[in-house]
Amino acid sequence: MDYKEKYEQWRDDPYFDEETRQELKAISADDNEIKERFYQDLEFGTAGLRGIIGAGTNRMNVYVVRKTTQGLANYIISQNGQDRGVAISYDSRHMSPEFAQESALCLAANGIRAYIFDELRPTPELSFAVRQLGCIAGINITASHNPSNYNGYKVYWEDGAQITPPHDTGIMAQVKAVTDFANVHTMAKEEAVKAGLYKVIGSEIDDVYIEQLKKQVKNPEIIKDYADQINIVYTPLHGTGNKLARRILKEIGFKNVHVVPEQELPDGDFPTVSYPNPEAEEAFELGLSLAKKLDADLVLATDPDADRLGCRVRDSQGVYHTLTGNMSGCLLAEYTISQIAAKQGLPADGALIKTIVTTNMADAIARNYGIDLIECLTGFKYIGQQILKFETTGKGTYLFGFEESYGCLIGTHARDKDAIVAVMALAEAAAYYKSKGMNLWDAMLAMYEKYGYYKDDIKSVSMSGIAGQQKIQSIMDTLRQNPPAQIGGYKVTAVRDYKKDIITDTASGQTRSTGLPTSNVLYYDMEDDAWVCVRPSGTEPKVKFYYGIKGSSLEDADAKSEALGSAVLAMIDTMGI
Repeated sequence: MDYKEKYEQWRDDPYFDEETRQELKAISADDNEIKERFYQDLEFGTAGLRGIIGAGTNRMNVYVVRKTTQGLANYIISQNGQDRGVAISYDSRHMSPEFAQESALCLAANGIRAYIFDELRPTPELSFAVRQLGCIAGINITASHNPSNYNGYKVYWEDGAQITPPHDTGIMAQVKAVTDFANVHTMAKEEAVKAGLYKVIGSEIDDVYIEQLKKQVKNPEIIKDYADQINIVYTPLHGTGNKLARRILKEIGFKNVHVVPEQELPDGDFPTVSYPNPEAEEAFELGLSLAKKLDADLVLATDPDADRLGCRVRDSQGVYHTLTGNMSGCLLAEYTISQIAAKQGLPADGALIKTIVTTNMADAIARNYGIDLIECLTGFKYIGQQILKFETTGKGTYLFGFEESYGCLIGTHARDKDAIVAVMALAEAAAYYKSKGMNLWDAMLAMYEKYGYYKDDIKSVSMSGIAGQQKIQSIMDTLRQNPPAQIGGYKVTAVRDYKKDIITDTASGQTRSTGLPTSNVLYYDMEDDAWVCVRPSGTEPKVKFYYGIKGSSLEDADAKSEALGSAVLAMIDTMGI
């Protein structure tokens, strides 16, 4: 069936509701729009679904969600996990409650109990709930930091992490096998409740989740003495973080917490930002304005599903500095690991885990404390996979894990990045350094002096639609076939091709395995601790170029980073794609 036939089926078949059919009739004269909506099924990949909300097979809507859930249900049944149930959460985006409801009722119709939250919840709490309830899987309805016209569907497995092999490919196959909507099951909510297959969860999970976070506090006595001296501005960016972030700060002793009023309440339009991403400058405009009026020590922003935390910190001159995900991750890693070392000693098999696109400062921290540095593919689920490996083998102790995109996890209560625990930890770190006569910017500068002035950045090239996908693939093919000998004056010393599972030493030509699962990623190790990594985004229509350098000062690091970034863009231009 070609895209026009699929379009006509959706437009005319009474299986689809009237609103859907009217939406499709309105585009009858726009062949390009019809093609974009129907040329393929919205792909269920290793990160689940993510796409534009609307009618069509290549869009996020109740029919695609229901069909996907049927595939998940079929896989759960094939694994004999139907008696364990599935936890479901959702964020503040348009259609999130509806998609969560459709998922729950499809599961129920397949004899699988759904535990659905009574209102929106942060992503890390869903990860926690899966394990707390003993579920076989979890579903999280969120598009994280994508624009407001997007939504998504993430699947978690019993370990609380997003799906990894073999479950990811198994679920993908089952989803793809559902080709007829007649084979998709659902049932009325009243019947599901009566059958005990639809259970609402809420505050009882919040309470145990918060208690687990409190166990990660390293210096309660310092918080007691210095919390009143720490002034915090926080924004949930219209998302899910508001209640739990404020609750944990209040319960551990921080009283001077000011929420940005314009961004406090959930709103799927994200009216104060074009892009609800704590990596974006605009996300902090209102927070910084309030912080300057209050002389706040730090400004914190969680993304809509509250798994990532961005921050700005105030120095002794009243200037606010941006902490990138690499910077805040290293700051929290240093604080967490140093406090464990000071209070109870580090375990012999302790480990710091990072992704391949995360700063090399993490390697320096691990060397300093004599702990293992484990590197994994991009995606926090691979960090979660390492935690599970530690638990199942009895070898390895998780100390801290983070990735460059503002995501970290302190503790093992969840198996995904957790901005709520990060909010708590950064506030605690601010109190700790205050007790030493320092602010968080002082602490960051001290780390640079100790480990080196590492600076890491990213260049992204957006390429949407069918043509965009082809261009992204062309970029990867070109680089794979013709690897650069140097980038920005830095000689390439090794090429890692994670798709081919080969690391090639450029001087000797010798090769070895990457030791990681296959992924469409290229990585260039270079002289002077510099590096470049290229990968298509798993959640957005873009190709990303990550890079990092090591300087001798802040100014030197800035100059070197800018030069390497320009060289990366120039490399893209020479491809002529």
